[in-house]
Amino acid sequence: MTSQNSNNEHALYRGEALAVRSIVGGLLMGLANLVPGISGGTMLLAVGAYPQFINGVAELSTFRFRPATILTVACIIGAALLAIVTLAGPVSELVVHHRWAMYSLFIGLTLGGVPILWKLAKPADSVLVLTSIIGIAVMAAMAMIGPAGASSSSSGSDSHAYALYFLGGLAGASAMVLPGISGGYLLLVLGQYVTILSAVAALKNGVGSGDWETVAQALHILVPVGLGVVMGVVGVSNLIKVMLEKFERPTLGILLGLLLGAVIGLWPFQQGVAPEPGDTFRGDVVALDEQGQLIMQSTGRIIEAKDHDTAFFTPTLQQVAGSIALIVAGFAVSIGVSHLGSGKEKPGKEHA
Repeated sequence: MTSQNSNNEHALYRGEALAVRSIVGGLLMGLANLVPGISGGTMLLAVGAYPQFINGVAELSTFRFRPATILTVACIIGAALLAIVTLAGPVSELVVHHRWAMYSLFIGLTLGGVPILWKLAKPADSVLVLTSIIGIAVMAAMAMIGPAGASSSSSGSDSHAYALYFLGGLAGASAMVLPGISGGYLLLVLGQYVTILSAVAALKNGVGSGDWETVAQALHILVPVGLGVVMGVVGVSNLIKVMLEKFERPTLGILLGLLLGAVIGLWPFQQGVAPEPGDTFRGDVVALDEQGQLIMQSTGRIIEAKDHDTAFFTPTLQQVAGSIALIVAGFAVSIGVSHLGSGKEKPGKEHA
């Protein structure tokens, strides 16, 4: 290893600013993965911690244990887990009841990563433009397809259920690492979103109340999910690292397109619409229980506001003004955090 490469490698993980960006990026990453449509990888790009995370996970997966790398990855993952455990309930409520405001803020946070990636990807040659268009098209297609449902079926054998939970963790974590692809969105598509978030909340409440039976039930879901998460993060991190080393410009173009296209599914002016009794909802018939609550007829499961399908609405002038203000605020936060330290290293470039 040359002294120049050694210095570059050291610089990639140097300084208190990186620790701040790692913690903030981890918190935003965890927050993002609670909300369908928001990408955890996008948040890491937005705060300038994406190169260190990709390189760090790739290093650790090949049993290279440098203290700076371990600290950086631990800060990001630890902060992400803290956000998921503590904010799963509140974030879900905010998104359900204040969707347009939250989505406006997330649009700003997402777009704040564009200048960072553009610095790495410019100039705009034909390769970059074409691959960026492909990335945008992928995100547009995902937004048009829409989620298949918010809840999963628990029918079938235990091994089949565990396989589904593992797949959910694998897909969600893979998307978590890829900028522009929402882990929460893929969990919705796979029908695992509510199941996994409910298990996280049950684990937290069970530990707090000493209800170990509830904890055990939650772990039956979260252990296979966790195994899938580990494999997804390690696999995709190594893949991106290799792609950026061998096909740098097209890969940066795809990442830029995914980042820009991520906002397509986040049009803020949409709201949940409750189904009517007798409607078919998530493959079941909607009915009313004795308390007048909407339920799924065959399972008796209460249909909550977070389960409702969404529809666009015409905003008021105040909502438009508020949305613009929140987008600007989110953009400013991303830009401000990303300027802590240089944040100029290219993702995937491990100077070894």
